[in-house]
Amino acid sequence: MSTILVVANETLGGAKLLETIDSKAGPDDRVVVCVPRNRPREGFVIYDDAVYDAAQVRIDLARQFLRDRGVTAVGDVGDPDPYTATMDAVAEWRPDEIIISTYPATSSGWLRRDLIERVGEATGLPVTHVVTDVDTEGLPFDVTLVVANRTASGDELLKHLRSKKGERQHLFIVVVPQEGGGGTAAQAARGRLGQFLDRLRAEGMLTAGMIGDPDPYTATMNALQFFRVDDIVISTLPATRSGWLRADLISRVSRATNKPVEHVEADSPVEA
Repeated sequence: MSTILVVANETLGGAKLLETIDSKAGPDDRVVVCVPRNRPREGFVIYDDAVYDAAQVRIDLARQFLRDRGVTAVGDVGDPDPYTATMDAVAEWRPDEIIISTYPATSSGWLRRDLIERVGEATGLPVTHVVTDVDTEGLPFDVTLVVANRTASGDELLKHLRSKKGERQHLFIVVVPQEGGGGTAAQAARGRLGQFLDRLRAEGMLTAGMIGDPDPYTATMNALQFFRVDDIVISTLPATRSGWLRADLISRVSRATNKPVEHVEADSPVEA
């Protein structure tokens, strides 16, 4: 059995990278996915927990996707510096070879730091460089961002997401904004997130998620800094009981993103 270390961030999931992994990893091999934490280039203030969660979402999705292809995969969230992240993963996992995926040279900060050459010289391992331009090539699957809090437990949202499964592979990235800034808010949000992800996976859906800023608009926009998505689904209570709708969340997100935004109402006695 050989161990293959894959180092990628925003290009994780690109067709060329997946093809390269398929060509190298057999059923008895192990793939270690290392995702260095990165901060978005612009936009809202991003908390450290959100940066870590975004990297973990990429790992969770990659592991599920590779598992569906018969590849055993594990993952680590790495240091923000890609060289340090790679060397830490090499020390821990002792891979037999390394695959590093980057944007093209014109837009890759990693290449401007000579990452490929430095890793090869420091480790003495074979290093395969995969160039993926997801901005122009897109991804070989559809990606939906789902924003919900208490209504995530309702059947209405699950039914709507189930209807979106088509011929292409579909990924669902779930964001659960925290309720308030109290000490238990993050714990409660993670609990709801975990329960919702379990329901989606029980339906055979490829999904991962993170908790978000207490303001649902900020939580949505933060997620869009990290992930390329095709559309957005926002679940709220009916208008008479929804603070999100009183804050004009659907229209604001639609105007700010220019992406299709679907609104799912769920009738629940507790306001989201």
